[in-house]
Amino acid sequence: GKYAFALTSQNFEDLIEPAQKLQMAMLTHPGFASVSSDLFLQNPEIEIDFLREQAALYGVDVMKIENEIKNAFSENYAYLIKGDTDQYKVIVTTKDDSKRFHGDLNELYVHTRSGALTPFQSLAKTHSKLGPVTVNHINNMNSVTLYFNLKENYAIGDASRFITEKAGEILPPSIVGSFQGEAATFAETMQIIVLLFFVAIFVMYAILGILYESYIHPITVLSSLTIAMFGGLTTLWIFGQELSLYGCIGIFMLLGIVKKNGIMIVDFAIARHREGLSYEDAIYAASMARFRPIIMTTLAALMGMIPIAIGWGADGASRIPLGLCVVGGLIFSQVVTLYVTPVIYVCLEYFQERVLDKIPFFARVLE
Repeated sequence: GKYAFALTSQNFEDLIEPAQKLQMAMLTHPGFASVSSDLFLQNPEIEIDFLREQAALYGVDVMKIENEIKNAFSENYAYLIKGDTDQYKVIVTTKDDSKRFHGDLNELYVHTRSGALTPFQSLAKTHSKLGPVTVNHINNMNSVTLYFNLKENYAIGDASRFITEKAGEILPPSIVGSFQGEAATFAETMQIIVLLFFVAIFVMYAILGILYESYIHPITVLSSLTIAMFGGLTTLWIFGQELSLYGCIGIFMLLGIVKKNGIMIVDFAIARHREGLSYEDAIYAASMARFRPIIMTTLAALMGMIPIAIGWGADGASRIPLGLCVVGGLIFSQVVTLYVTPVIYVCLEYFQERVLDKIPFFARVLE
């Protein structure tokens, strides 16, 4: 499978049933193309249940029974005979043809404390079962790994969410579930991208606040980012594309381009307002003066992204989300922000004048 989800525990027996239940839940889900695991219960085993109370009546200690089984079937090294030139190991065991089948255990006898021989079948019960061919480990813990592939239109993010929810319902506290391979890389990457997104917003706000010497005008510029992100994500949804790593890169590129458009308008409006124009006239003049350079830069970015959006070139299909994010976000934000940004600018200027200027900490310095 392309992706993997691992279950780990101290006791391997605790992993078998939860792993099988989780695998069955994944197989019945329509988003998974295939699900397999490294749990192969094909190794014949014999499980022994000691009858402790009955053994006590016979005067037999359970440790004595375990030692008799070990001596009979494990080829236990007991003694070393040293000669003049050679050494010989004494191994206590039964004959090879007497330890191959389940019934051979019933031929074993155990000495009681009085020295009498008691048949093994009167001291323990046995039954056959199938055990694991191999026991895998992750970080020194017993593990069972589920491997899965997804159908073409099913996103890894949705699959990760489904597996996490099902694991929370099925797995007991003693078992830890974690993604491995590409699924783990995707989860870690998305966490880092979300953190980088908020860091980028904070850095942009801080730099713009220093540039304009204002608490509110950075918000005017950054308000266009939500519109652009909505346009980019909606475009991905319309064309049935996933928000892959390339799509996230496209979102970051889109934020940079759209922020630049907002800066061009707000910066010009602040300069005109300082020259004596009212807020409304300043933002109107800025929108008219900056309309042509904004359209030119937007068209240049669109022309560069259209080949990527249609999947042009080698391995172009994987980069389609990047192009769609930028193209869709630019078109949508270009239409909307030219009307929304001036309104936000005027509203925030009124808010600054009537509210923030009355608070010494937030009041702006009048020149």
